[in-house]
Amino acid sequence: MRTTGVLVMAYGTPATRGDVAAYYLRIRHGRAPRPEQLADLVRRYDAIGGTSPLAARTADQVGALAAALERRAPGDYDVRLGAKYAAPLIEVSAAALVAAGVTRVVGLPLAPHSSSMSTDEYHQRAVAALGPDVDYQPIGAWWDAPGFAELIAQRVAHALEVVPPDRHATCEVIFSAHSLPQRILERGDTYPDQLRTSAEQAARRAGLRHFDVAWQSAGRTEETWLGPDILQVLRDKRAAGFTDVVICPIGFVADHLEVLYDIDVEAQALAQSIGLNLVRTASLNNDPALIDILVALVVGA
Repeated sequence: MRTTGVLVMAYGTPATRGDVAAYYLRIRHGRAPRPEQLADLVRRYDAIGGTSPLAARTADQVGALAAALERRAPGDYDVRLGAKYAAPLIEVSAAALVAAGVTRVVGLPLAPHSSSMSTDEYHQRAVAALGPDVDYQPIGAWWDAPGFAELIAQRVAHALEVVPPDRHATCEVIFSAHSLPQRILERGDTYPDQLRTSAEQAARRAGLRHFDVAWQSAGRTEETWLGPDILQVLRDKRAAGFTDVVICPIGFVADHLEVLYDIDVEAQALAQSIGLNLVRTASLNNDPALIDILVALVVGA
């Protein structure tokens, strides 16, 4: 019997275009979206090909992690994916680990920054599903894991190579992450501080003289979300005389809707309309360097 379970947790995405409605209902906790809201989400998925590649990218990451752990310690790890809003759900994969007889589980969110409204909820659901007889070891924020800042800095350096050298002086690097409702600050949530500090570390390793941070992909709700929004930051940069921007979505580890649409389509369209050249850093996906970081996190836990 394998001695350690690894529950790799992610947000999840609809598998097909036909799954979008059910997925949207789930992320709204059973509150049906208005027809125009659903149509807008479908439109965004259509703009990137009808579905998000996130499911495949996440499967690649989990498979690569499992293979790396198997090479390191044959037979010791049972690695499973559990998603928050799509199959296989966290509860389903946790139950499968229990059924397999595993009594020790490491919980690994595929998100470098932690928050009470995101990764903390992953862990809470995992603990409830695993039950009291399982020793659960949660991995929290891992943006400060050895190698992560260097990996992001490499992505930034490669993106800057696309910008003509004579325009580097008027080029700004913007690090972004998924926005959350501003009420998380009332809980003492350190999510915004994590973004700023991780950006500082990556910028230092990339040799940047200046950089900025922004939030993206805020939910379509009435409440206030963390800002400034990436679209407003782009307008501000152009008004300040910048000719180029490199956006590094440091809060995301794979290609999906928030990267391929919110940045590559929506932000890119705005940038072009205001005369700003926008370049995005390549997503981490199943980069072996990222997998090495994840392996170290699991082993360390």
